Amino acid sequence: MYAVIKAGGKQQKVKPGDIIEVEYVHGAGETVTFHPLLVVDDEGKTHYGKDAEKAVVTAKLVGEQKGDKVRVVKYKNKTGYSRRAGHRQLMTLLEIGEVNLAGAPKARAAKAPKAAGGAGKAAAEASAEPEAEAKATAPEAETETAEG
Repeated sequence: MYAVIKAGGKQQKVKPGDIIEVEYVHGAGETVTFHPLLVVDDEGKTHYGKDAEKAVVTAKLVGEQKGDKVRVVKYKNKTGYSRRAGHRQLMTLLEIGEVNLAGAPKARAAKAPKAAGGAGKAAAEASAEPEAEAKATAPEAETETAEG
């Protein structure tokens, strides 16, 4: 089972047991959850969109480190302007614990009461029809008495 998560503006394909490096997570406790997910694969069956909304990936905080140095050079010809700078992004190491597709069993259980509720609505509509017929005949009776 794997999932595609979005962390720090980047997408990563993860599976249980992976250790990933994401941009620094501020105020993270022992665990981090990623929700909603982009794609979840459950033993060959791919879930995306509304199917993947209820899925959750939990990860355990392993540590922090600095990323690779990025060198920035600015230069303008014939003006004597040149600048050099460097940057090292703080990164958080996460160990993926589990990919849980929690919504699938609940969705099946939720469909059963809706079907029973649908039958209840049909029964309510059937009982409402005689009332509508009685109301439709009542104005006709009034017009007959007014004419006579």
